[in-house]
Amino acid sequence: MPGEVPKIPQPRDHKAQVCIWADIDVTQAETLMNATSMAAVRSILADQFMLEDHDETSSSSVLLDLYYYTVQFALDNGFNKEQLSAFFSILKKTHEVCNETPFGNLEQTYSYFKEMVLCHAVKRPPWSINLFSPDQVKIITEYILNTYFRHYKLYKYVFTPMVRLDLSISYAGMPETPVPSEAGDVNGEQSVEGEQSEEQLNKEEEQQIEEPPREETPAQKELRKLITSQLNDEISRLRTSLGEQIQLNDEVLQKKLASVDGGGAKSGKNSGKAKKK
Repeated sequence: MPGEVPKIPQPRDHKAQVCIWADIDVTQAETLMNATSMAAVRSILADQFMLEDHDETSSSSVLLDLYYYTVQFALDNGFNKEQLSAFFSILKKTHEVCNETPFGNLEQTYSYFKEMVLCHAVKRPPWSINLFSPDQVKIITEYILNTYFRHYKLYKYVFTPMVRLDLSISYAGMPETPVPSEAGDVNGEQSVEGEQSEEQLNKEEEQQIEEPPREETPAQKELRKLITSQLNDEISRLRTSLGEQIQLNDEVLQKKLASVDGGGAKSGKNSGKAKKK
């Protein structure tokens, strides 16, 4: 439905499955193992997973490096075709679980990675197969912990799309505002609205200038007189009250000054009598 807000995936648990030939088939594994140089390996991986824009796009460049070093690790440790394909898919699917949600899901991703390794290390068909030896499981775990999970937040930052909140308010009984299809439409509508508003203002100003002042009716004149007389009475009452308040304050102040002067005179007389004695 148009206007429906897409839901953001929440962190969730995943069930691990055997993934031989899931991302790299037999022919591709042979091609990678028979490549004459690591540059050829990068070219093969870029063609296989459509990462030809790795020189212009940072996410494609990081993803190609991740795939390249994964294949290089498998070749350096003598993995066969099945082990190469399974190890590559383990890391690739772990990376996909990491980036399926913008929220933190380190625990779910690491739990999924451990189950994926166990699916290819324990013989329990059809749920798991004995593809990697205990020594290979150890070096695989150490490699992915020291390379991928040590830089987990960096991979999360590069491959997680930015979440933006677009807030819209709808009122009951009000028609919905049509959403502009292109930026040009928005600019065009804004310019048209601006021109219309300027025209309206000009028309209102002309009307205000052209319209002569209207004469008041007898009822309006009588109402104006009543309001004016009421205001005058209220102003005179306030003035009288304010004058009385000022006079009262002045009398109180004069009394205080008189009492202070009288007390000083008495103290002066008493001191004179004391000297005569």
